[in-house]
Amino acid sequence: MLVTRDTGKSAGSRERGLPKPDDLKDYNYAVAGHAGTMCDADGELFIKPCTQSEVEFYESAHALHPDFAELMPLYIGTLSLNESTDQATIHAQIPGLVEHADIPFSIKEEIQSHLHLGDRPRVVEATVEKPIVSDNVKWIPNKARKITTDRAVVLENASFGYKKPNIMDAKLGIRLWADDAPLEKKERFDKIAEETTHKKFGFRVAGMRVYKGSTDESELDEEGFKIYDKDWGRFTVNEANIVDSFKKFIFNEAAGIDEELGKTIAGAFAQDLRRVQEVLENEESRMYSSSLLFVFEGDGTALRAAIEEAKASDAVSEHKRGTTRGPVSNLRVDSGIGMNEEDLCEPTTAEDIDDLEEDSDDESSFPHIYTVKLIDFAHAAWKPGHGPDENVLLGVRSLAKIFEEMSE
Repeated sequence: MLVTRDTGKSAGSRERGLPKPDDLKDYNYAVAGHAGTMCDADGELFIKPCTQSEVEFYESAHALHPDFAELMPLYIGTLSLNESTDQATIHAQIPGLVEHADIPFSIKEEIQSHLHLGDRPRVVEATVEKPIVSDNVKWIPNKARKITTDRAVVLENASFGYKKPNIMDAKLGIRLWADDAPLEKKERFDKIAEETTHKKFGFRVAGMRVYKGSTDESELDEEGFKIYDKDWGRFTVNEANIVDSFKKFIFNEAAGIDEELGKTIAGAFAQDLRRVQEVLENEESRMYSSSLLFVFEGDGTALRAAIEEAKASDAVSEHKRGTTRGPVSNLRVDSGIGMNEEDLCEPTTAEDIDDLEEDSDDESSFPHIYTVKLIDFAHAAWKPGHGPDENVLLGVRSLAKIFEEMSE
């Protein structure tokens, strides 16, 4: 599910011009992952260098696995990169890309970036054969966190449209390495899994940012966020404190998110995670070092206003700006969490969700409340005949239980 956004060009919407070369900038909301990501000036487009195999995974998911594609960020297309690529070069590729992209027309109008993909080849269901790297090949960790590639995917930015987006990256799995990984990499990643929450829970927090996450201003960045880096997730979060660590992400009186409001958001995340679980249990794929990205409005006043605005709206858009459908629970909860009209604090009930299930075809504008996305597919492939990806599902189920516990 994407966060609630305009489904089209309503009377109050404005035309969004194409980004200028100087408007492209480094993406500064990443809490984990590789360096080198960029976004346009207003942050709506997310440009991420990636491998060809990741491009192929996005393409095949979009063409052949629609339920799985719902869990991914909206895929716009790809850009070409080389040693001489600069912001101007990237800008020159943006104006024609979406014309051939299989996304709704309303998004093409709003994003206004017709990226030229050319004619797409027919996508066939096939496992990409990768060469097996000998265990004798020395692996050198990429400390610069940049990947060598000539492609970048263009995605819709999941954190766009929030006033103060709280973001958490949860890396999934016990086994974190793909079949073609060198022995040294396998051993290092196995050690990380053994020493962290990967071992029991099937995930670890790879990074987190929380608006007003500390009363000590020296611990906040220039935008007022406390940053929890990868070392926090590796060395501080453990079996004994894992739920309390997650509460730092959800509950925050300093930002105006009290217990009841936090419980509602936790419950919304829990429902989406059960949908993620359902989809993955019906797919045959393998993903290594993929993550779930959690985003919600971290400013309590803005969060309450967004919920109130969504609740007051008569229609709930089925397609979230006309995009492919998100998880069923997101279509209902994300567009209008069932709240008490007096204090907007009552947790969402199953009846509230059912009341919102009948979505309207009207093009309405909804505020941004929360979103969950499955990300990072550099080491992902479809594996027909191999069954569900239990390595990843362990983490998804564990996360669902934690959010369910926080919602109670």
